[in-house]
Amino acid sequence: MSRPPVSDPGRTGASSAGAPVAGASGAAAVVGVGDDELLTGEAVALDVRPTGFLLRSAGGAIDWLVFTLPLIAVLTWYGQLLPALPIDQALATALVTATTVFFWVVAPIVVEVLTRGRSLGRLAVGSRIVRDDGGAAGLRHAIIRGLLGYVEIFVSFGSIAFIVSLLNRRSKRLGDLIAGTYSQHERVPHPVPHGYAMPPELFAWAQIADVAKLPDRLSRRIAAHLASAPRTDPRIRARLSFELAAEASRFVSPLPDVDPFVFLVGVAVMRRDRDYAALLGERRRLERLQPALRSLPHGFPDR
Repeated sequence: MSRPPVSDPGRTGASSAGAPVAGASGAAAVVGVGDDELLTGEAVALDVRPTGFLLRSAGGAIDWLVFTLPLIAVLTWYGQLLPALPIDQALATALVTATTVFFWVVAPIVVEVLTRGRSLGRLAVGSRIVRDDGGAAGLRHAIIRGLLGYVEIFVSFGSIAFIVSLLNRRSKRLGDLIAGTYSQHERVPHPVPHGYAMPPELFAWAQIADVAKLPDRLSRRIAAHLASAPRTDPRIRARLSFELAAEASRFVSPLPDVDPFVFLVGVAVMRRDRDYAALLGERRRLERLQPALRSLPHGFPDR
């Protein structure tokens, strides 16, 4: 038997108080791999977060200034120094070209390799360049990105990278598309704590309910929604509650016939209590093992 659908308060015209989540329980749904999840060789879906377009643009602007301002300073110094030296014009042109290539091609490649996909701009926005399979980007990827970055970032003032990033889901620039990399956002905000208790209408349901572990992104969205619910417009809160309840219903059995917001509160409380109990159990087990872990082997001298 399939799960009954969650009713949409926006479509039925009902308020959030009258929008039920579902009625009866059903068979467990097959949860697929999301667009932003990375499936490892052990069939484990990792919840990864690509850097958004705005954050990546901000990081790119910082890197552009970091590598361009020193170049302008050096070229200005050349303009004052070279006319006073007895050198050929072709040699002066070659020196200027080599300096430009160093700051706009070699330096970004070296920085990316030494920092394992980081740079000053990426450090500021909390991102890192990784391969499409989630592994660390290497020298080959940095060279491809650096050579193409000379054109799409520095020569075109970022316009090519700006346009290409708008046209794909992971905000990849041209160098990423060819090198097989993307920018992964590593600075994930901490979940917002909430002080909700189990709603009275869900006391009986909580005794028999099975709430599986939610994806990290969904857990953060539910926690943020519950924290901001008192300050949210009722219509917006009803719509967001329905959307989040529909996503969370795949991990819950049986589904209670309650308001979507109440359902989210119940799910969040159950996951919070179960995770807390699991952490306490793990701590107790480690405390019991501490004497064995810290003691010396039998007959080994204590020096």
